[in-house]
Amino acid sequence: MICTRRNVLKGASALLAAPWLEHAVFSETREPAYSNSVEDPLNYVNHEFRAPLAKLPSTISLDAKLLQEARSRDKSSAPLPLLPGVSEHFVQGSNGAPNVRLFVVGNSPGASKPAILHIHGGGFVLMSGAITRDEIELVKKLDCVVVSVDYRLAPETRFPGSLEDNYAGLRWMNENAKQLGIDPARIAVKGESAGGGHAAMLTLVARDRKEFAFCQQVLIYPMLDDRTGSTRNVPPYLGNYIWTAQSNRFGWSSLLGVPAGSKIVPINSVPARAKNLGALPPTFIGVGSIDLFAPEDIEYSRRLLEAGVPTELMVVPGGYHGFDIFCPDEPLSLQFKSVSTEALRRAFASGRTSSQAS
Repeated sequence: MICTRRNVLKGASALLAAPWLEHAVFSETREPAYSNSVEDPLNYVNHEFRAPLAKLPSTISLDAKLLQEARSRDKSSAPLPLLPGVSEHFVQGSNGAPNVRLFVVGNSPGASKPAILHIHGGGFVLMSGAITRDEIELVKKLDCVVVSVDYRLAPETRFPGSLEDNYAGLRWMNENAKQLGIDPARIAVKGESAGGGHAAMLTLVARDRKEFAFCQQVLIYPMLDDRTGSTRNVPPYLGNYIWTAQSNRFGWSSLLGVPAGSKIVPINSVPARAKNLGALPPTFIGVGSIDLFAPEDIEYSRRLLEAGVPTELMVVPGGYHGFDIFCPDEPLSLQFKSVSTEALRRAFASGRTSSQAS
């Protein structure tokens, strides 16, 4: 069995779309709740994306035991063979951390290709960095190198462990650019869901550390704000499928080591809380209109624009979290993927021009 995000999400969807631990305590004052009186949330789902929802099981509670069951399900087909052309590397972690596992595809020693640092999703607590067919397709379409980071998961590893793992992957790409056939001026970062949150964190830290730079960040329904679903409520027609407010609290709290929505969180851990979004690379953000993350992603886009960052936002009508994975062949899913790919293509073409001019 070949590992795909769709296979993993099928096994984990019931656990991800789940209420959080009943004993969780949130000390912060919450904003007034939206009215719970709402029509059937399915009415807000685009017809293209409805079929898979009928197969999802009823909601269950996510706790430490069920998290472990989900992880076991992820590994049920292990050991998985690497896809053709994919290599595995273990590189030095940051600040004495364990070695970081990376997966690489498309590398060509002596070439000068654009590259993507890919960061996987999974709510900060699930999935792995194994290369999937999605990355293989990007390599073919863009003639690029993809490096995917198998960062350490929460709650066993709290922030900033995963951030430093991702930074170690970025450092390795730059330090080994010639051997990999990478043009350092054309490295983009891409992530989905929690991976999009990780990508946004990494982009902010890379800007501040001034060691390495990205030519583009592509954030696919990124998980950007721990306050969503904790101290900030959303309308009741958002976040009903795949990733709920309760699951969001679990994921963020697992990463941060404090309850999601706390007044004080670790510095650089929540992109939406960053005060300065200036001097970031051009950004693409894509999200479905009924995704729990839609309001925070739209707000992040607005703040990027106000900070002078070239920003492209795509909101897919009636799209829930992961709609493009569950319905990959529907016209809107294909358009969604095409638009994000074209954002990378433009960034790589622009980066080539800049590097040649210098």
